[in-house]
Amino acid sequence: MTSSRLRALVFDVDGTLADTESAHRAAFNEAFVQAGLDWHWDEPLYMSLLEVTGGKERIAHFRAMQRGMQAAPPEWAKDPLVLKLHALKTEAYDRQVRAGNVTLRPGIQAIIESALTNGLRLAIATTTTPINVDALLSANIGPDWASRFDVFENGDTAPNKKPHPQVYLQAIQRLQMNASECLAFEDSRNGLLAATAAGLATIITPTGFTAHHDFSGALRVLPDLGNTRIADLRHCHESAPLAA
Repeated sequence: MTSSRLRALVFDVDGTLADTESAHRAAFNEAFVQAGLDWHWDEPLYMSLLEVTGGKERIAHFRAMQRGMQAAPPEWAKDPLVLKLHALKTEAYDRQVRAGNVTLRPGIQAIIESALTNGLRLAIATTTTPINVDALLSANIGPDWASRFDVFENGDTAPNKKPHPQVYLQAIQRLQMNASECLAFEDSRNGLLAATAAGLATIITPTGFTAHHDFSGALRVLPDLGNTRIADLRHCHESAPLAA
């Protein structure tokens, strides 16, 4: 059993705070059209590409696949074409979110507000870009969304993508807490691996894009947080095994 009380909740964004992947896929495809490319990512292809964390890395991986390669060299994520496509995709996604086409998952808004009322601190640990997070949370929580979160670690502050634990390690460090005092929320295998590698007990809420993932090692796997209360999270956290 864990020996520390719960003091902070640490959230992933894409798939966790909101089921964003359909909007991301549409934005990638819009970017390809704008760039004059004949690429199109259908849902099965996109599900496989989600095994690669990071938008630029995903585009680079797709280019490598087209050339019969197993993986893209890391420097391909900085290729001018990749950077151009990612910028176009980010603009397209931003338009979708600000138009109100992407909403928070069940229970998220209530958990955030209740956590603050109950004295818990909140953090974000995502490998997406800050502009994507701002668009999503501004549209769904309000322009002052950042005031609710003590820590915001993202793809700019943590360049090593999940399943690397960098983003979680930095979030814990900035919270000035032990991992045993925090509870992480993820939706994917790579996210779970990143959080648990940082010593965080992790609750998984899969989406249609990640339901097939292996979630061995998760503290709980729930369909969503719609019926979850802070008292439930405290009880769940108390049942977490001590980190090795």
